[in-house]
Amino acid sequence: MKSLRIIFRYISRYPRLVSLYFLLNLLASFFSLISLALLGPFLALIFAGKGADQLPVSRIQLGNLTQNFYTYLNQLIGSDEGKIKALGILCLIVVVSILLKNVFLYSALYVLAPIRNRILNDMRTDMFSKILQLPIGYFSEQRKGDIMSKLTNDLQDVEHSTISFLETFFREPITITLYLIYMIHLSPELSLFLLLFLPVAGLIIGRIGRSLKRVSTAVQEKLGDILTTIEETLGGMRVVKAFNAEEHRLHRFMAENNDLLLIKNKANRRRDLASPTSETLGIVAVCVVLYYGGRLVLTNNFSLTGPDFLTFIALFTQIINPLKSFSSASYNIRRGAASIERIQTLINVEETITEKPDARPISSFEKEIEFKNVSFAYGDKQVLENISFTIRKGTTVALVGSSGSGKSTLADMVPRFHDVSSGEVLIDGVNIRDYRIRDLRNLMGIVTQEPILFNDTISRNIALGIEEADPEQVEAAAKVANAYSFIAQKSMGFHSNVGDRGARLSGGERQRLTIARAVFKNPPILILDEATSSLDTESERLVQDALNHLMEDRTSLVIAHRLSTVRHADEIIVLDKGVIAERGRHDELISRNGMYKRLVELQEVR
Repeated sequence: MKSLRIIFRYISRYPRLVSLYFLLNLLASFFSLISLALLGPFLALIFAGKGADQLPVSRIQLGNLTQNFYTYLNQLIGSDEGKIKALGILCLIVVVSILLKNVFLYSALYVLAPIRNRILNDMRTDMFSKILQLPIGYFSEQRKGDIMSKLTNDLQDVEHSTISFLETFFREPITITLYLIYMIHLSPELSLFLLLFLPVAGLIIGRIGRSLKRVSTAVQEKLGDILTTIEETLGGMRVVKAFNAEEHRLHRFMAENNDLLLIKNKANRRRDLASPTSETLGIVAVCVVLYYGGRLVLTNNFSLTGPDFLTFIALFTQIINPLKSFSSASYNIRRGAASIERIQTLINVEETITEKPDARPISSFEKEIEFKNVSFAYGDKQVLENISFTIRKGTTVALVGSSGSGKSTLADMVPRFHDVSSGEVLIDGVNIRDYRIRDLRNLMGIVTQEPILFNDTISRNIALGIEEADPEQVEAAAKVANAYSFIAQKSMGFHSNVGDRGARLSGGERQRLTIARAVFKNPPILILDEATSSLDTESERLVQDALNHLMEDRTSLVIAHRLSTVRHADEIIVLDKGVIAERGRHDELISRNGMYKRLVELQEVR
C-alpha cells in the first residue's frame, strides 16, 4: 500500500530505534510464550493423580532445557510435599516470565514513543518547509483552510491511525509467528486447520473495510471546508457584523458541520465493525478447534494429552488478540491512507520557482533592471504580453493602470515570486533565473498595500529574519519610517506585541512598521505596491514622507493607485490589459491627452 511505503520511508530514518524496538518485542513475546508453555506441566501436575510418581511426557519440548526441567520436576513429585514444591516452582517461573514480558513490553513502548513522534514531527516539518518553498501563485489557487487542515487534522488522523499501525506491525507478527511455530510443534493437524481458516477471516474483514478510505477522504475535505469558513469569518468579522451577516455565516457553518457529522458517523460505524467481526470469527475458530480436538482426545485418536491440548487452545486464544489488532489496524490504515495522500499532494507539489544547480551569487546591484519582451499567463489567461522597459540604478519607475492590468504581477517578476512565461528579466545584464534566489531577494525591500505583520514584538517585526538584531539599528529604522514617535509612547516600547496581524496598531502605524522593516534591511532595490492607497489623509502624509526617505538613493519600482504620489517618478508606465499603453514622465503623459490623463482626471473628480 502506497501509504505504508511513505510511512516506512520516514521510519527508515531511525534504524537503531526500530531495531531496538523489534528486539524488545521479540523478548516480550518469548517470555509470554514461556509462561503459556508452562501451562502443560502445570495441568499435568494437577491432574496426574495423587499416587503418580512422574509427569506424563509432554509434546512441548525445548531441547535439553525442557528435558532437564521435566527430570527435576519428576524428582520432586515423589511425595505430596514434593508436588506442592513443584507447583510453587511452576508458579514462580510463570510470575517471573510475566514480569519480564511486561518489562520488555513497556521498554518497547518507551522506544516506540519517540519513533512515532519523530515521524509526525518530520512530516509536519516537511509540509511547512514545502509551504515556504511554494510560489506565491499556489496560495491564490488553494484554500488556506484546506492547507491548515492538512497541517493539523490530517496529521492527527495519521497519528491515530497509520502511525498506530507501527505497534501492531512490529509486535504482533513476532507473537503470532512464535505461537504458531509452537502450535505446529504441538499439533500439525489443528494448526493446518487454523492456517486455512485465518485467510478466509482476513478476506471477510478486508471486504468490510474497503470503502473506509473513500469516507475518510471526504471527512478530511469537509474539515478543510470548515476551517476555511472559520478563517474567512474571523478575518472578515467587521464586514460580517456591519452587514448583519451573522446568521448567514452561522447557517453556512452549521450546514458544513452537519455534513461532517453525517460523514464521520458513517466512517466510525465502518471502523467499529472491525473489532466485533474479528472477535466473532475468532470465537468461531476456537469453538471449532475445541470441538474437533476435544472429540479426538475423548476418542483416544489424538496424539496430544489433555494438558497439551488445553495448552494448544490457550496459545490459540492468545493469537486472537494480535489478529484483532491486525484487523483494526487494516481499518486504520485505510482511514489514514486518505490523510497521507492529502499530505503527499502538498509535499509533492511541483516547485515552479526553482534554482539552477550552478546558480550565480549576487551581492550588489550595479547598473539596471531590464524587462525584455516579458509575457506571463495564469493557465490559459494571458496577464502580460511583450513588456519591455528598463529601470536604471537610482531611478524610480511607476506602474499605473486600472485594476487587473498586470501591475502587481509585473512587479512580482523581479523577486521571482512568478517566473516569466516568455522573455527575460535581467539584473546587470544577467537573467535573474541564473542568480541564487536567496541572494536575489536580499537585494530587495518590499512594502505591500496590506501591511503584513506577525504576532510578535515591534522589534522582531522590524528586524524580520534576523535573530539577534542591533537595537540601535532597529531604532534608527523606526525613526526614518516616522514610526519612532508612536512606538515610544507604548509602555513596552519596541518590545510591545503588535497582536494578530498587527491588530493593536492603526493602519498607518502598521504601514510605517513595514516601511521600517524595509529601511532596516537597507536594500538597493525597492518594490512599493500601492503602499498608501488604503490610508487616511493624515496617515498617508506620514507614510508618504517615510517612503520618500526610504527611496532616497535607491532604485524603486512603484505600483501606484493614487497618481499624485508618482508625479516625480523618472518614468511612468501605463498598463492596460497586460500591455504598455503609454510611458513617459508625468508632464509628458498629461500633454498627450491619453489614458494617463483620463486616470488623473478621474481621481481629481473624486
